[in-house]
Amino acid sequence: MKKVLCFGEILLRVSPFMKGLDQDPFAIYVGGAEANVARALAGFGVDVQYSSAMPDNFMATRILQYLNDRSVGTNKMIIKGERIGIYYLDQGADLKGAVVYDRAGSSFANLLPGSIDWDQFFEGVDWFNFSAITPAINQNLAGLCLEAVKVATTKNIKVSIDLNYRSRLWKYTSNPIEVMEKLLPFCNLVMGNIWSANTLLGIKIDEAIHSKKSKQAYLDQAMDVSKQIMDRYPVCELVANTFRFDQNDNQILYYSSLYNRTESFQSPEFNIDQIIDKSGSGDCFMAGLISGILQENQPQQILNFATAAAVGKLQEMGDGTRQNVRSVNELLQKYQ
Repeated sequence: MKKVLCFGEILLRVSPFMKGLDQDPFAIYVGGAEANVARALAGFGVDVQYSSAMPDNFMATRILQYLNDRSVGTNKMIIKGERIGIYYLDQGADLKGAVVYDRAGSSFANLLPGSIDWDQFFEGVDWFNFSAITPAINQNLAGLCLEAVKVATTKNIKVSIDLNYRSRLWKYTSNPIEVMEKLLPFCNLVMGNIWSANTLLGIKIDEAIHSKKSKQAYLDQAMDVSKQIMDRYPVCELVANTFRFDQNDNQILYYSSLYNRTESFQSPEFNIDQIIDKSGSGDCFMAGLISGILQENQPQQILNFATAAAVGKLQEMGDGTRQNVRSVNELLQKYQ
């Protein structure tokens, strides 16, 4: 079985829980984009390792146990530093807006270029996954990511990146494009949306696309963005774009597209009227893509499964998913 390594910061999320004087007002969840991908992959039956950095204390021990109990390998976890990063998010809110970060000086944020033996880390690994959140944290982590993708390429390890843009993290540079354009030449799978591709890669998009109010316009734009990415970064083999639109209170329209240089695929539309938690849906989408690719499924099948996994996560509390292949396929059947 092929093995995936996910690399990124482990986080604790604090969110308001329930109203009532007789109950504690907050809940705590284990989070972090790459940890969420790892947990989803494990649920889909993929052999996955997760690497981050945590201090040597009882909280770290409990988190490791939590991940191991969910079949996520942690042998490549780095134990050093003083603290675990935290973020605060109102229940049901979007990470792009109402999030408050408290992760400065965390064990992961203090990692330095040259501090990881990537040859050792990549032993037995077939796929490396990370996200644009990691190089956004600071320049040292951007350098560490560049080290990783360069070594992965020399070992013929496939590399995937999620272009998740977090404006509240990009503080050390006013131009994220300069950072990201160094990493993309090594990425085989690029996932995100047309707006993050514009912000992080400088890919041109139609600024007036919302006024067209046309699904086909969005899909055409996704194909154009995908072609621009592939033209600019020839090693890229697949580009996936997601579309999530708030219809009204607690209702969302979700669909996606996938481009493989020769053909564009689109998922079914998912109209969801029960949104429990928006965090982690994109991470489930990425896990669905990776899982399907490793199983050598057809592009349409890969995309449909990934999209259903993302939609399923919207109906779960917390950052990580508890879905498996069967539950995702059962959800998918309702929309096909």
